[in-house]
Amino acid sequence: MDARILDRLRCPVCGEPLTEASAGTALALRCPRRHSFDVARQGYVNLLAGRAPHVGDTAEMVAARADFLAAGHYDLISDALADVAATVTPPVGAPLAGAVAVGAPLGGAYPLVVDAGAGTGRHLAAVLAALPDAAGLALDVSKPALRRAARAHPRAAAALADTWQRLPLADGAADLLLNVFAPRNGPEFHRVLQPAGALLVVTPAEDHLAELVGPLGLLRVDPAKEDRVAGSLGAYFTRADVAVHRRQLALTGPEVATLVGMGPSAWHTDPAGLATRIAALAEPVRVTAAVRLAVWRPSPR
Repeated sequence: MDARILDRLRCPVCGEPLTEASAGTALALRCPRRHSFDVARQGYVNLLAGRAPHVGDTAEMVAARADFLAAGHYDLISDALADVAATVTPPVGAPLAGAVAVGAPLGGAYPLVVDAGAGTGRHLAAVLAALPDAAGLALDVSKPALRRAARAHPRAAAALADTWQRLPLADGAADLLLNVFAPRNGPEFHRVLQPAGALLVVTPAEDHLAELVGPLGLLRVDPAKEDRVAGSLGAYFTRADVAVHRRQLALTGPEVATLVGMGPSAWHTDPAGLATRIAALAEPVRVTAAVRLAVWRPSPR
């Protein structure tokens, strides 16, 4: 693992720093108290302290998301995140030519971007492309997602972690936090974000996928969504900016099925009935993608 990332990881059991160690023919991360965490052959490390209460997105949901994102339909999200990241990431010194030594002070000449609930890592990869001196860490509880996130960008690593638990990061380890359609842990986000850093939160706007809600029986965007976001973050952050990004999509029937399969409605719809309703839609299916991107700054500690 890139030492720029390893340097800021912490043992989820005791909070001590982690170093790489061999475990036979495999790799593991270990702390001074001998807690050990395996690095999967697909490249991600399991940094859960015990079992997660849920397993996250299934392999089918992750595959659907990867296909849909690869077609560029949600590039408005990646592009918006990359544009904002380039303006809000704290300034740093001269970029490092290589990896830094484990144990170097945090917040040096390289920023760390952490994506909490990263999924396949596509949005993180776009942000890293806009920040050539940054390293990235994808956190997710879904193993199928992490298998893809571990390969999303040469400067990114991936770790299995539950956003609702204590994050396996040092205090102030992150310069930029991303949170796209994912759970928000206000206290932990505040702890791991450095004081000059920023949290970028992407949530669906009221008209997101509105054309599909009625015909396909999908879940509606909660009218109180923004109130709930503010409730989870307001005690620890101040919202500095917000913008809505919209794009009209022209989708095929299979792409509509993929779109539904990658979101929360996948848990709440009958597959056979959904396929019948999708088949009745006239192609191309016109759909509004509308998201709200908010910039949150940490409150003083």
